[in-house]
Order: sequence, then C-alpha cells, then structure tokens
Amino acid sequence: MHLEESDSVFSAFSAHPASLNQPEANSWEDETPRVVSPTASSTGSDDSLLDAYSRAVTGAVGRVSPSVVNIEVHQSAGRTRSGEPRERRGGGSGFVFTPDGLILTNSHVVHDARRIEVTLSDGRRMPATAIGDDPASDLAVVRVDEPGLTAAALGDSQRLRVGQLVVAIGNPYGFQSTVTAGVVSALGRSLRSYSGRLIDDVIQTDAALNPGNSGGPLVDSAGRVVGVNTATILPAQGICFAIGINTAKFVASRLLRDGRIRRSYIGVSAQTVPVHRRVVRFYDLPKETGVVVLSVEQKSPARLAGVREGDVIIALEGHPVAGVDDLHRVLTDVRVGVSCSLTVLRHTEKLEMKIVPEETSNS
Repeated sequence: MHLEESDSVFSAFSAHPASLNQPEANSWEDETPRVVSPTASSTGSDDSLLDAYSRAVTGAVGRVSPSVVNIEVHQSAGRTRSGEPRERRGGGSGFVFTPDGLILTNSHVVHDARRIEVTLSDGRRMPATAIGDDPASDLAVVRVDEPGLTAAALGDSQRLRVGQLVVAIGNPYGFQSTVTAGVVSALGRSLRSYSGRLIDDVIQTDAALNPGNSGGPLVDSAGRVVGVNTATILPAQGICFAIGINTAKFVASRLLRDGRIRRSYIGVSAQTVPVHRRVVRFYDLPKETGVVVLSVEQKSPARLAGVREGDVIIALEGHPVAGVDDLHRVLTDVRVGVSCSLTVLRHTEKLEMKIVPEETSNS
C-alpha cells in the first residue's frame, strides 16, 4: 500500500469520526504501522545510497582539486592595420602531476602559444613554459617554477570498467573547480586528433565537459586520475571523451625526454580500399582491406624500397594493415631507422620489400 493510500484512509477516519468506534477500527489501527514502515525503510535506504554516492564524489574532488589549474594562453593573431602584433586569448585546464611543477594538459590548449599563464587552485598566478606538446595524441606538458605543489595521484586506465563512477574536474576561471560526475560509457574508443592521426584507447564518459574543462583530469572514486578530458561531441548529448592516463604517462615521459614524440613515416599518400575476395582467400589474408598507394614522395623510404603507385599495403613487419590508421599505429618511434618488412599486393602478386622508415619532420 502506498503512502497516498494511507493518507486517504486517515482522511476517511477524520471525515467519519463515528467509524473509529466500530470494532474494525482496531484492526485498521493495528495494520497502520505495517503500511507506513516499509516506505520509511525505503526512504532511509535511498538516503544512505545517495550519501554514499555524494561521499564518493566529494571525496574524489577533495583529493584532486588542489592539483587542478587554469591555463591561459596568448597566441599570435597576425597584425593590426598599423602593423602592431595582435594577440588572441584562449585557455583550458590542466593538473599538476609532479610536486616540482609539471602540468599535464591538452595540446590544443597550448599549441603555438606565445605566452602561458597558470592559475593555481588557491588563486596564485604565475608564468609557465611549454616542455612539449603532441598534437597526434592531443597531450602537452607545461611547467611552472613553483616547488612543493600538490600532485595528483595517477591511476591505471587499463583497469577501468564500463559503468564505473568517474568525475571530470576543470578550472576554467582560475579560482574554483567545476565538477561533473558520471560513469564510463565505453572503453577502447578511437578519436581523431586535430592533427589527423587517430588516438586509440579513448575513454567515453557521460560526465559532461564544461567550457574550459579541456585538459582537466578525469578521476575515479578514489581520486586517482584515469584520463585527461579532451573533447565533446556538440550535436550529441552527454558524449564526452578522455585520453587514458596510461597513454598520457607514455606521452609525458617522451615529451620530458625529447620535447616531442618521434614518429616514423615511409612517404606515401594512401587511402583504405577493399581487397578482392579471391585474393584474400588465395593468400589467406587476415584482413579484407588494405592501403592503396596513391603517390610516393621523391627520395622517401617508400621510393627507395621500390613501392609504386597502385600497390596495396597489407602488412608492415608482420602486423596486418587494414587501413591508414593501422599504418599510423605501426609506424611508431621504434621503427625510425630500423629495417622493416613491408608486404604489398601488386595486381595479384604478393611482394615482400625491405623498408627503413624515417622520422617525420612534424609530430
């Protein structure tokens, strides 16, 4: 029986006081506590669940928010009619990941910045320098000359589970954090960076990203950073993405070591095409698509290896290549200057070539 029904019973008793003198009234009065108590018990249970959820979110925010910073960027925007340089302002969020002032953020937040200023969670404002940025993964590292900062604890994005509680934190205005909570909607997504390369193992979440939250941390209920907030799909509601912290750890270590990410290239313009089914069956190929070479750069590794226009690349160093993105994945920095086996289809003939990828001039 619902509470509304119980109210109607009590209302009926009030409207007809004489009915309280009837023998049946005692039985109704005896049953009344059994009607109300389940509702009260359910309400108490709901309150305890809400408190547990709230405690998880507030606890995570309390542990990480001191590490979240606002990043203001000044970029060149050409010149005025009088010839004076003109600046364009932008910015986003980031978070301190070492006590000596190293900050992780998005590449698109600080790329081509002439001047960077960081505002800490306590309101202190100071200049920052870019250590390096990687447009292909949309990650960057900047540094402030301020020791003894509170560093965020880094988690393990490989241990995330779909449905797990996550909290997105940003510092878009420099004085207080903005917080949204949600769950991990999907794992292993791929997202196209603004450089054109594909970012793998991206986390999809419904924790909304407010304006200026790019570069802020995505944390689990224990307050460990599991991702770097990077993008949202504007036409869709509640679809946001974060780069896994494991990817961010690798990129940050390379940026600290080299200032950039070394990636290799072979010097072809290509696109993904289907491979004829007869050819797939004849050679027992693992994939039914490959990468057709549209053009080959002069003096490039591909030209030196004998690759021709119209060849279909199906494997590199034994790794199947089903599309351009697969080729990008295999062409990592470990391939720079190392002789690799390139497998192509030329008409219906399967050929093996030796190719030595070179380091790309722009990451």
